[in-house]
Amino acid sequence: MTAPLTVTHHLGDRIAVAAGDVEILSYVYRPDPDPFESRKPYAHPVRTLAGNLVTGYRPNDHRWHKGIQMTASHLSGHNLWGGNSYLNPEVGYQRVPERVGSMRHDDFVRLDAAGDAVHIAENLTWLNHPGEEWAREARTLTIHSAEPAEGAWALDWTIQLTNTRGEPLHFGSPTTAGREMAGYTGLHWRGPRDFAGGQVLTPEGPGTDEATMGTPAADAPWIAYAAERDDVDAHSTLVFVHAPENADTAGAIHPSHWFVRAGETPTVAFSWAFFEEFELAPGASFSYRYRVVVADGAWDTDHTERYLKTHPW
Repeated sequence: MTAPLTVTHHLGDRIAVAAGDVEILSYVYRPDPDPFESRKPYAHPVRTLAGNLVTGYRPNDHRWHKGIQMTASHLSGHNLWGGNSYLNPEVGYQRVPERVGSMRHDDFVRLDAAGDAVHIAENLTWLNHPGEEWAREARTLTIHSAEPAEGAWALDWTIQLTNTRGEPLHFGSPTTAGREMAGYTGLHWRGPRDFAGGQVLTPEGPGTDEATMGTPAADAPWIAYAAERDDVDAHSTLVFVHAPENADTAGAIHPSHWFVRAGETPTVAFSWAFFEEFELAPGASFSYRYRVVVADGAWDTDHTERYLKTHPW
């Protein structure tokens, strides 16, 4: 049985989704005040069915980390990630506000709670720092499978991005700019402080962030992150899952790799340009589909595999 899902639209601010009496997700589309943090919509707070928080917001080490958000750390010389920009190995990270762009919410074309799912469809525009329109995005979020017996629910996040700039867009990361094993970009999750030092899981079993960092999606279509919580006697697990076509070398615009950190800055990103840049021609588009499973309890690999087999795409 699934828990009933309800949706509340706080106009001009956010969309809140609740499973029963627990608000499990808030999708904020109101522009944040500081342009240096790269204004863009994000999901925070995100909670388990038991009400335990699983996202961090503006941590003091990276103020531009905000829950779950779409990012582009290196886009044709601009930064749609936020914060300092990695320029090259000689100078490293620098505060360059004139490189920081944004993702503008334009409108919602769908918002409804139908049966056991909530559907959000949104149009956005990607802008460089001066405000020039570089790309149009069609984004969908589907919140579904809120199952108390499983202690879990799922978020499907889809992006379709079209180049409207009139010249090619180049997607990269700090690693493509010269920093080893720092290929963060794309859909990104930041965990709260008590996720620091959590357990990374892969289809091969328990792992570490160092061993998992840079793993191709073709080799690990999912990874999970489990942690023991502060304040409550409980664990939480998040499972990050690529849709099958993301790892299809014939269909995806570029191979995806995992970006994972489990130390003081618990983060996972579905990186679409970890080791190499890719180009999007004028007028061309690309798409990716992702899933984030939010669960109560400390899942292991067998539990995760069983859940994914019984909850296919």
